[in-house]
Amino acid sequence: MDNNDLLIRLRYALDIKNTDMAEIFKLGGVEVTKEEVLKILTKSNDNDDDLAENDKNIKCDNVMFESFLNGFIIFKRGKQEPKPGQPERPLFSNESANNILLKKLKIALSLTSEDMIEILEEAGVSITKGELSAILRKKGHKNYKECGDRYARNFLKGLALKYRA
Repeated sequence: MDNNDLLIRLRYALDIKNTDMAEIFKLGGVEVTKEEVLKILTKSNDNDDDLAENDKNIKCDNVMFESFLNGFIIFKRGKQEPKPGQPERPLFSNESANNILLKKLKIALSLTSEDMIEILEEAGVSITKGELSAILRKKGHKNYKECGDRYARNFLKGLALKYRA
């Protein structure tokens, strides 16, 4: 799954409006208009050529995606004042988009590990606390595990079942 697909699924799962999407991007440090949000949220067709594709949609790269998730944290929990000696803006990680998605959603929605396991189980996926812990670790840690599309997709599906029910 690409970042655009993750954003489309996240928007659906949490029922985020287009104006809120633009505001969340802005909170994360990326200026986009409501029209650009619609282009980001348009599913791309693989059989189109590149020129036609650029007119219809905007590709969401990892920096833009992580900026959106940082903005989502601020949108849900409010801006946190940086501690002395801490950089003003968070540094962008080189982790998988799926790992970043799960970490940032856990923070933004104030979820515990048990909540996340419950959401995944609601979508029909069983995961142990140890496996989840490995996915939530920092890249480079000896127990770090890259999150596959299956977990990210089913986590978003579980969120949709929980928040849209």
